[in-house]
Amino acid sequence: MVALYESWTIPIPVLLSVTIGVLGSFAGIVLAGLTLDLYAQIGMVVLIGLAAKNGILIVEFSKERRAEGMPLLEAATEGARLRFRPVMMTSFAFILGLLPLVIAVGPSQLARRDVGTPVFAGMLFASFIGIFAIPPLYVTFQWIRERLRSAARPSQEPTEKRIPVDQLT
Repeated sequence: MVALYESWTIPIPVLLSVTIGVLGSFAGIVLAGLTLDLYAQIGMVVLIGLAAKNGILIVEFSKERRAEGMPLLEAATEGARLRFRPVMMTSFAFILGLLPLVIAVGPSQLARRDVGTPVFAGMLFASFIGIFAIPPLYVTFQWIRERLRSAARPSQEPTEKRIPVDQLT
């Protein structure tokens, strides 16, 4: 991510947003009365990947808007607004796909629940809490980056004229 963003500070909001999903995962394990076994740990690796993807999408769009010259708060809001629907659609599809693992009964139900429950709870947390934590984290770390490096500040004039999304059709 450091190479992608050409910055050491911009990947930090993505990494911090992943911790929200991991905390949700631990909450799911505790509430379901499960243990943090190998199945749960494998599920958490999957969770980290999807939660990071959500953060990357929002930060990437916010960064693009900021590079176009948009004010920092507006860029973060616009990035979150534009990516909200796609992020939530993939998250809900993933969460609903995990539901059979969470409510599994019969043979190997414990293994299925051990994999599904942490990922299910973690994605709920990452979707409903993390989606609102990413823009403020981006604003904070981008502001720090711009204060430390004047070259990181965008030019005052937008580099291109943007057409609103609703006028593209």
